[in-house]
Amino acid sequence: MTLKTLECRLYAPSDTLRYLWLLMAEKNTPLINEIINHLSEHPDFDQWFKAKQIPKSAISDICNDLKSQENYQNQPGRFYSSAISLTHYMFKSWFAVHKQLQRRIEGKRRWLNLLKSDQELEQNCGQSLEIIIQKAEEILKLMDSEKSQSSSKPKKPKKPKKKKKSSSEETITLFDRLFKAYNQGNDSLESYALAYLLKNNGQIPEDDEDLDKFALRKRKKEIEIERLQQQLENRIPLGRDLTGELWQEMLTIVNESIPQDENEASAWQAKLLKKSHNIPYPVAYETNTDLKWSKDSRGHLLVTFNGLVESLKKLNLNPEFEIRCDRRHLPWFQRFCKDQEIKANNDQHSSALFVLRSARLIWREGQGKEDPWKIHQLYLQCSVETQLWTEAGTKQVQSEKMVEFQLNQLRMKPELTFPIFFRSQSLPTYFNLWKVITSYRILKFLEKGDFTKAQKNFQDAIKRTESCLENLQSSYLTSQKSLYQGNPEIIMGVAMGLSQPATIAVVNVVTQEVLTYRSLKQLLGKNYNLLNRQRQQKQKLSHQRHKAQKKDAFNQYGESELGQYVDRLIAKAIVQVAKEYQADSIAVPKIRQMREIIQSEVQARAERKIQGYKEGQKKYAQQYRENVHQWSYGRLIESIHQASAKFGIRVEIASQSYQGSFQEQAQNLAIAAYTNRLEAVG
Repeated sequence: MTLKTLECRLYAPSDTLRYLWLLMAEKNTPLINEIINHLSEHPDFDQWFKAKQIPKSAISDICNDLKSQENYQNQPGRFYSSAISLTHYMFKSWFAVHKQLQRRIEGKRRWLNLLKSDQELEQNCGQSLEIIIQKAEEILKLMDSEKSQSSSKPKKPKKPKKKKKSSSEETITLFDRLFKAYNQGNDSLESYALAYLLKNNGQIPEDDEDLDKFALRKRKKEIEIERLQQQLENRIPLGRDLTGELWQEMLTIVNESIPQDENEASAWQAKLLKKSHNIPYPVAYETNTDLKWSKDSRGHLLVTFNGLVESLKKLNLNPEFEIRCDRRHLPWFQRFCKDQEIKANNDQHSSALFVLRSARLIWREGQGKEDPWKIHQLYLQCSVETQLWTEAGTKQVQSEKMVEFQLNQLRMKPELTFPIFFRSQSLPTYFNLWKVITSYRILKFLEKGDFTKAQKNFQDAIKRTESCLENLQSSYLTSQKSLYQGNPEIIMGVAMGLSQPATIAVVNVVTQEVLTYRSLKQLLGKNYNLLNRQRQQKQKLSHQRHKAQKKDAFNQYGESELGQYVDRLIAKAIVQVAKEYQADSIAVPKIRQMREIIQSEVQARAERKIQGYKEGQKKYAQQYRENVHQWSYGRLIESIHQASAKFGIRVEIASQSYQGSFQEQAQNLAIAAYTNRLEAVG
């Protein structure tokens, strides 16, 4: 599925907005906060914590118990469902972050156990440092010879798998190979030699070890583990304190109490400096039939929400919200209305083919001293399936939905599914199995004593299932625009680095001919000056944050959307070039490799600029990182995903090499993506 999110502002009378604000801020958000508190105190929470998962049924049971309380009564049913889903998603995200922190701690602890001084290595190994260094030199020579042998193998163009195998080996860094060998080794001289090499970044140092620097390095790693451990000890996700009561309680504690240690004082300070939420939790509508679309006498689009309509009408309030959106998004909202009209006039279509998939109501924070529903702005966020915009895409989704529906029916209700398949001759080989299942079902009906009624219910259920299949097969009136078809032999590689966030190469991966290159300046064109503006903004915010940290003041300065805007411009230009050359896919680097790529680029520049002076190289590298704009590569890759999804262009992930120019890296990235594709096929 290729989903994207649209957004529009909702306009309604002040009384309607007031009711909705009070409902979300004084009932729904406190309900979510209370559910979170109940979950943290639940006797099964420790088991859920170990499993890193909370059953949704447990959240639903807590919500059902709280619904009877006066503070949480009289909410629409969709609001209760939204509270359950949002809490479940919140804990799911928290468990994922918790699991990631745990992995980081384990990795840093493994590195800390590996990190030994030269004196400790001698004592633990029982050998002198000279012998350990001699063994380390042998390991380096062995790995260099293995690398040279793999790179010197003849490459046959007719057998790309062998050629790809050597290129993938080249992308593995020396550090990775050393660490892999260390993990596979045992307590021997070789393992201590590997630890010595890993400690010194895969090199044999010329000078003796500085014990003070080593102690500082080890202490830094211990502090990193302690900081991560503190984050790991956070018990539960925190709710939203809209009234500021928790902040007032914390302020009272600080004024009347003395912290026991520095950690408690830091925790108090963090809670006081944390910016409080002024906006209630959003309300999610997880099905597209919960929203009703219409037009007024002026032709303006209106929307109402199931459950909320009845509550507003009881108070004689207008339940309709007017849509105010960007011009480029208007056709999407018009399509929502058109889909609903088609289904309302002739109920022969499935809502599974609606462009709209889900939506949610949110408030955007504003500034002022008036009532909150007048200060803050109400927005509607809609998740849409871009593939359903075209007729060809709709047919593709239809076939996928048909298979998914049949498999679900086959798994959940086989006694209904097999008769249908047998009638349509889709699965004639299952006739005997169908007879067994049907006979078993009839025996169950006979046990209940009312065979006639049971048989009628059975036939009605079959008709309903057949009707669902027919509705899925019915097509909407969609655009005749065809889906994008690329040449499977052409792949675009997008190389990323510190000085050049994006460089592309369009490659014919069969002949390995480069069709075109594009630098970042060529991609942005007249918008290239936005890079300097973004860099200046980041430097200014960094300076403000540094000054605020010195004063222990609020330092969470938000950035403008300029960086995201530039990312979207780059992604749009990349997709345009891919369409121009009929590229089958776009290859992007693995995000976890970006740190190594940037480090290699900076180190290479430092060695070329200052030769033979390592301290000078370190200072130059540090200054270069500060001066050169650091990009959000994850955000750029996400923008490429979103831009390519509109046209159905695949995005592949491959390993980016560290050697050569950015053009060569982009070319090798495209070839590596093709290699992965061939290896996956086998």
